[in-house]
Amino acid sequence: MSAVEPKVEKILEVQQVKKHFNVGRGQVVQAVDNVSFDVYKGETLGLVGESGCGKSTIGRTIIRLYEATDGNINFKGKMTKDLKGKNLKQFNREMQMIFQDPYASLNPRMTVGDIIAEGLDIHELAKGKERRDKVVELLKTVGLNEEHADRFPHEFSGGQRQRIGIARALAVDPDFIIADEPISALDVSIQAQVVNLMKKLQREKGLTYLFIAHDLSMVKYISDRVGVMYLGNMVELADSQELYDNPLHPYTEALLSAVPIPDPETEKRKERIILKGDVPSPIDPPSGCRFRTRCPKAMGICAQEIPTWQEVRPLHWVSCHLYQEESLKKEEGVK
Repeated sequence: MSAVEPKVEKILEVQQVKKHFNVGRGQVVQAVDNVSFDVYKGETLGLVGESGCGKSTIGRTIIRLYEATDGNINFKGKMTKDLKGKNLKQFNREMQMIFQDPYASLNPRMTVGDIIAEGLDIHELAKGKERRDKVVELLKTVGLNEEHADRFPHEFSGGQRQRIGIARALAVDPDFIIADEPISALDVSIQAQVVNLMKKLQREKGLTYLFIAHDLSMVKYISDRVGVMYLGNMVELADSQELYDNPLHPYTEALLSAVPIPDPETEKRKERIILKGDVPSPIDPPSGCRFRTRCPKAMGICAQEIPTWQEVRPLHWVSCHLYQEESLKKEEGVK
């Protein structure tokens, strides 16, 4: 399932994971439904999709902020749902998260130094002068100064707060970082700085990222592979360049058609795919393919059967009846 060479170590396996939320009156929100993918050590896997598609939920489920309703998550050869005591504490050290909102994710009553050192205190990694030195080192790593350690979050800009959030995640020397829309709340000029910082840290520290975002141009820039989600399902997964050059799923085609091109003449000639209708409710998703109600290429079978997740090109996976021979044969038979 990866454009990475098979000899590269697989650090995370997400296997048919579901996350449903009971909202009362017998209604269940199917936020994530039967999602599978792998992440390889040292790579960045980007997850994209419209708001409400389940990409942030899958990230929070992987790190166990939410408990999965069904399926398995395997991190470094261990099932995360079975981790307890010391093993769970070690997992919490090895996997960290950078949150979307730099305003809400930092405790306003704590100094920046204490926020960054919280992980050091929990895991008993440093005390006294060593603790302070580590905090100062982390601040400098993310482009801030020693004097910032004694200030409070409200004294910083959005970009600086997100840098503090990155420093906090790095404090315990994790191997895997889930970045949940880490740049969406930032000005465009600051977004590139934060992404470049993340790429630099990845090279220096050998980090692995799950990068969740809705900005496809930024996802292409930072990601080795990209997965596309729609209404709780993974619909396409491929190498970053392959996905952008040869999108297979109609939803991916529509998303990419909305990405602006810097050349005005090319932008004028580009065909924009406008999807009709609204995203259906995850409480009552459509039968068969969940995208069929908005898909310009929908066939009769799309309402009857859930498309299979399959590799239709080398290392290029998609869930769509357009690429399944049995589906096409059935459709021809109906005609």
